[in-house]
Amino acid sequence: MGGHDAGAHHQFTGIAKYFNSYTMIGRRNCVLATYATIAAIALFLKLKPKKQAAVTEK
Repeated sequence: MGGHDAGAHHQFTGIAKYFNSYTMIGRRNCVLATYATIAAIALFLKLKPKKQAAVTEK
């Protein structure tokens, strides 16, 4: 009754307290961290300075 692992209370410490697959908050934090990482990579690639072609005299 009450769903998966209804009676078990998990005592997490360290980073596992915030990023785990047992609690809804832990799962949410994993998803948000993944989205933030993807957004940071996309932003970095978009804002990265473009390479300029070498100027040669004619």
